[in-house]
Amino acid sequence: MIRVGIAGYGNIGRGVEVNIRENPDMELVAIFTRRDPETVKTKGLCPVLPIAEAENWKDKIDILFVAGGSATDLPEQTPKFAKLFNVIDTFDTHANIPEHFANVDKAAKEGGHIAIISCGWDPGMFSLARLYANAILPHGEDYTFWGKGVSQGHSDAIRRVEGVADAKQYTIPVDDAIRRVRAGEAPELSTREKHTRECFVVLKEGADPKQVEHDIVTMPNYFADYDTTVHFISQEELDRDHSGIPHGGFVFRTGSTGADQENKHVIEYSLKLDSNPEFTTSVLMAFARAAVRMHEAGEVGCKTVFDIAPKYLLPMDEDYMRAHLL
Repeated sequence: MIRVGIAGYGNIGRGVEVNIRENPDMELVAIFTRRDPETVKTKGLCPVLPIAEAENWKDKIDILFVAGGSATDLPEQTPKFAKLFNVIDTFDTHANIPEHFANVDKAAKEGGHIAIISCGWDPGMFSLARLYANAILPHGEDYTFWGKGVSQGHSDAIRRVEGVADAKQYTIPVDDAIRRVRAGEAPELSTREKHTRECFVVLKEGADPKQVEHDIVTMPNYFADYDTTVHFISQEELDRDHSGIPHGGFVFRTGSTGADQENKHVIEYSLKLDSNPEFTTSVLMAFARAAVRMHEAGEVGCKTVFDIAPKYLLPMDEDYMRAHLL
């Protein structure tokens, strides 16, 4: 059995707990939280402990899911825990992935562990779709569209803004842009032409809505490059109308082959998700299994989905894979 720990009990942490039952080769042994453990209501599958006690479990956990937010949690937590455990995270600030990789790689090598970062569906499954499509169609263009759906990372970033009590953010692809790509037009699209962002925000008492809106729409890496709409609503409205966490999106590569590039091709990979965190953690479970197998084989350091052989993801043996999946 692969012994699993969770650091953080938000959407991703709860998703891991739900999905553990779909993976019979895994066992949840501990949840670590920055909150008072007595206030954390779980499925009751394992003890809930203060996060400061995690280091006492370093010989009792085979892989730790670091389930914090990308804005401020993971840059600190993943390197810290990579010295103690094999770890996996969902770091999704694309522009900062190289820096995060370098920090985690150093820590994982110091601890003699494997760390997989930026795992999920984007970055993650969409990253693999882009890589395979680029290998197949070297002469072409990439397009990625997200949504319509709730971005957990962007929602978390809004909740970190001073004056915000709660928030949900929807990423919305521009329909005309998708139509043009799917038709093989290979358009040149700016960031702003591909998506819009819509934010539903609950203010803390006394907060200045104009300042909060400014801080959101000018946030680099998250909102500054998009047409962003901010709606201020009550907590009751947010709970009633925006309780779900759907998402999805599309990866395209349009390209051509032939002596004169006369033959046009479109590769499309798409996802439609009722629950973003539950699908994300489904991906994490598979790659966590791979991390443990790679560590048992003597590998150390930071890895991404690009480094993982597909055969490590499934609990079945290779004979089964060849007979049923190849």
